[in-house]
Amino acid sequence: MSQEDRPTALDLSMVDPLPPETRKYFDVCQEKLGMVPNVLRAYAFDIDKLNAFTAMYNDLMLADSGLSKLEREMIAVVVSSINRCWYCQVAHGAAVRALSGRPELGEAMVMNWRAAKLDARQTAMLVFAEKVAKASAEVVEADRAALREAGFSDRDIWDIASVVGFFSMTNRVASATGMQPNPVYHGQAR
Repeated sequence: MSQEDRPTALDLSMVDPLPPETRKYFDVCQEKLGMVPNVLRAYAFDIDKLNAFTAMYNDLMLADSGLSKLEREMIAVVVSSINRCWYCQVAHGAAVRALSGRPELGEAMVMNWRAAKLDARQTAMLVFAEKVAKASAEVVEADRAALREAGFSDRDIWDIASVVGFFSMTNRVASATGMQPNPVYHGQAR
């Protein structure tokens, strides 16, 4: 595989052939998204790692939650912006644009979320997410109380912290491996 075709700077090849369940998952991605996200292609060198990644991602980002899909994507972009993760800023910035129907919101989330027009709930959520991403050991009860005042349940607070934690990890893996966003993300929902 040439450097241009690899999802990361590492020379790791996808398992070949892919197990039937993985092939089906990739086919669904291709059908629904028009691509297989490079993060999935990157993890496909080890199917157990890919399955662990997708299970956690799907639970945090797609399962039932008091947080909307848009709110979870906003958290992903804010954390990725703090960590300067090129892959996740591009991919999840596109998701914010698509889910919100507001291209400028996706751009603001990547560049400076405080410049975005947000409601009080979203602002409280992102203030907390930013603090967890930058200095989780400094979170105190007053920070959680501010979220409760904004209408978040304790389960929602767990979900916010979990999304922050997941993207803090994946940002580092993506940056350290030179993961490249799929080119199609750049033009989505504009």
